[in-house]
Amino acid sequence: MTLPLTMTDALARYPGAGSFRFGDSRVLNAQILDLVRQGRKTVTCDAVANFAKRGDPLPEPGRIDIALDWDGAPALAIRTVDVARMPFDAMTADLVTAQGEFRDLDDWRAGYRAYLTRAGLFAPDVDMLVETFTCVEVFS
Repeated sequence: MTLPLTMTDALARYPGAGSFRFGDSRVLNAQILDLVRQGRKTVTCDAVANFAKRGDPLPEPGRIDIALDWDGAPALAIRTVDVARMPFDAMTADLVTAQGEFRDLDDWRAGYRAYLTRAGLFAPDVDMLVETFTCVEVFS
C-alpha cells in the first residue's frame, strides 16, 4: 500500500513551489482537479484582487506550484506557461474552452460572476489574471 504524498514530499520534489486550491468548494475543487488530470484544463483565472485577499503571490511563467485537494493534500504539480491580465468583460471564447469546465463564454461569465460575487469582487471590468499552465505531475 502506497502512502499519500505529503506536502513535505511534494516540496522536496519541487523546492520553492507554492500551493493553492482550485475552486471555492469541495465539489468544484474535485471537478477541476479531474479536468487537469485529464488534460482538458490548461487555463485558469481569478481576479487579481483575490490573490492579494488570500495573500497569494501572482503566478509567474516557469514557476511550479502544487495544487491541493480540498483537504489540503497535494494532488498535482503545475508549471505556469503564460500569464495575462484583462478585464472580466474582455475574456475570449478560446480562453474559456481551455478552462475546460464551461460550455461557452456565456457559461463562463455566469460562473465567474457568481464566484466573484461570493468573493465580493465582481465588476464588469474587474482585473482578471489568466494563467496558462501544464500539468507536470499527478500525485493523487
